[in-house]
Parts: sequence; structure tokens; C-alpha cells
Amino acid sequence: MSRRQFAVPERPDDHQPDDDGCSILHVDMDAFYASASLLSRPELKGTPVIIGGGGNRGVVLSATYEARAFGVASAMPMARARRLCPQAAVVAPDYARYERISHAVMAVFASVTPIVEPLSIDEAFLDVSGSRRRLGTPRQIAQQIRDTIADEQGITCSVGVASTKFIAKLASGLAKPDGLLVVPETEVVGFLHQLPVGALWGVGERTEEALQRLGLRTVADIAHTPVDTLRRALGDNIGPALHELAWGRDTRMVVPTRRERSIGADETFSYDVDDPAYIHRELLKLSDRTAARVRAAGMVGRTITVKVRFSDFTTITRSRTLRDPTDVSRDIFATALSLFDGLGLQRARLRLVGVRMTGLLDSDQAPIQGLLDEPAHGWRDADRAVDRASARFGAGAVGPASLVQGERSATAPMRGDIS
Repeated sequence: MSRRQFAVPERPDDHQPDDDGCSILHVDMDAFYASASLLSRPELKGTPVIIGGGGNRGVVLSATYEARAFGVASAMPMARARRLCPQAAVVAPDYARYERISHAVMAVFASVTPIVEPLSIDEAFLDVSGSRRRLGTPRQIAQQIRDTIADEQGITCSVGVASTKFIAKLASGLAKPDGLLVVPETEVVGFLHQLPVGALWGVGERTEEALQRLGLRTVADIAHTPVDTLRRALGDNIGPALHELAWGRDTRMVVPTRRERSIGADETFSYDVDDPAYIHRELLKLSDRTAARVRAAGMVGRTITVKVRFSDFTTITRSRTLRDPTDVSRDIFATALSLFDGLGLQRARLRLVGVRMTGLLDSDQAPIQGLLDEPAHGWRDADRAVDRASARFGAGAVGPASLVQGERSATAPMRGDIS
């Protein structure tokens, strides 16, 4: 998960924060891949360490905080990472270990509450409202989770405790590394308004630049800007959504998710590809295929994951959870494209890309809300028309116009699955 560090707003005094009403926890492991890898290399703890392929063509999977201080970041070419931090030790990934520890961590969460929403291999939301009588206050539960993971797995995690998912996730990021931050329900607005605009969920580099051009530099600036102004500058979806978040409004519930239930499609290239435009077309094709499979299964989903495998077989994933469930091809592609572009790979040589949707729900259990300005016949109707045409004339009979030109010439067959 990409993180930008912000200073934790100071409290006016040393009083213990009131966690009444703060039933949502966001638990995130600290530098998970690096921390897990160092369990068998304790002599490297406290030193700069890079996890990834050893050759110059490899990429960084993760790095310790000591290496990150030199500018090393995940998905960075290994050659550049070594130039930034030549004294760092390079350790090969151990994916089997990561999976074992992840399952153990998720088991700890499940022992606390059945309402667990995993976001990735190393983080999840928990709703502990039903666990308070048995385990104590939300803050006490958060500390028990931290202690248990540290004792049983030998790694640390950071926990945000708040009344909403957005604030809990923000708090865990501010608490890193190895911290615990409670944001009382009564202090949410004051807590938020001190932060820079980049702290808001969903504000990437481009959106931040747009906000800066408007002279909006803090969350308070966004909160006090008319919604219509934000809508004109950022669009009908992002503008109003950021305004709501700037006031700490987030009505989403923690939704228990079976991590293994997913629908997606991968593309393995017969030769390494380094053309971003080519990758963008493949992501469009994969998003279209994934969305069609989601609709065919009678489902909608909320979490979209992009998988990238490099020429040295190092694999990374990036995920984003949407505010509302969707089965619309356009929405899935827009998110997948944003996740891929956010990696900043800059002509890295790739051998595989994939798009996957998790957080799946039956469509009749999670009706999709239309937008106020959405036309009577919009993208969802267009998708269903394509589905009908494909059922009648065969897959690929109708598709995005941008895929008509530039069809791939020498790739392996597409692989998709429902698991």
C-alpha cells in the first residue's frame, strides 16, 4: 500500500483519548514483507534492507524503514534502489512465509470479531462493537491485537481506532511504525482539518496538484470550499466525495469478506513488454473481461487489485476499495489504470499483468446506487447490451473501440478464473 507520511496532530494535553463510539479498527502490518523476511535474518534488524530480486533488472518488493529513509520504495528498479542506498542488504522474497504469517494474523483478527474485512495480505478493517463486553474498550482490544501479533509472529503492526473506516485507516498510517492512534469521535473534524489535502483517501498526485492549483492546501480548505466548486474542478464523483471526507463523513460499514473469493483475468506475455500504452490497452481488456465475469456471476464487488509480474518473476499487487460496489467495466478499468500508473514503473519490463475483483456480494444484496446526474441509459446498460451481444455472437464480438487497433500479436492465451 502506498503511503505518504504526515505529522500526527498534537493533542492539547496528555489525557487518554476517549474511545467511546470508536468501534472500527484498521490494522496494518509495518513493512510486512521486510519484517517477515528478517525473522530468519535477525542480524539485519535496524539496518537498511531491500526485499527483491538480486539482479539489476529486478524490482523492489519492500524495504525496511531504514532503507526507505534513503528514498527506496516498492516497485522501484533494483538498480536505482542500490544507487540510493548502496549499503543496504538485498534479501530474496519468501512468499510462502508471507502467506503463512498472513493466515496467522487473519486468525488473530477472527478471534477478536467475526466482522473482519481484509484489504490485502497484511491489513484489514475490524468492527469490534460486539467484542467490547468480552475484551474491553476499543483501545484495549487494539493493544491486545498488537501484543498478540508481536508475541506470536515476531512482527509489529500499527492500528487506527476511530468511528469510521476512513478515519481509522488514516490513523493507522499516521501511527506508523509500531503505533496505536485513537481519534475520538468528538475530535474528528479538528483532527482532519490540520492535515494536508494529500492525507485524504483517494487524493493521488494528480488530484493533489489540481487542489493546489485551486489554492487548497489543507483538509480545512476543502471542507470550506463550496461543493459546486469542487465538482467543477474535480468531477461529479471526486469533488463531492472529498467534501464529505473533509468533514469526516463516511457511512460505509465493515463488510466481512472471504479473501479467497475473487474474479479476475491475467495476461502473460510471450515476450517482456515495456510500453505503457500497450499495458494500458491490456488493462482495459482485462478489466472488461473481469467485469463481464462479475456480471455473469450475478455479483458486484468493491475491491479492485492490479497484479504486475516483472521480467525477473518478482510479483507485486496494488488494491483499492471503492466507496460503493460496482460491476461496471468503466469503473473497474479507471481504478485499475490509476493503480498501475501509481506504480510509476517508467518503462519497466513486464511479463504479466492482471486485474482482479474481491469483496464480492450478490447483486441483489447490494443494489448499486445511481448518480443524481446519471442518464437514464448509462454505462451499466451499455455493459449489459455488450453481454447480450457476446452471448449471441460470441465473446469479443463487441468491445471497447480503443482495442480494435493495436491488437496484441504474440501473447499467450488469456487466463481468467473464479476462486
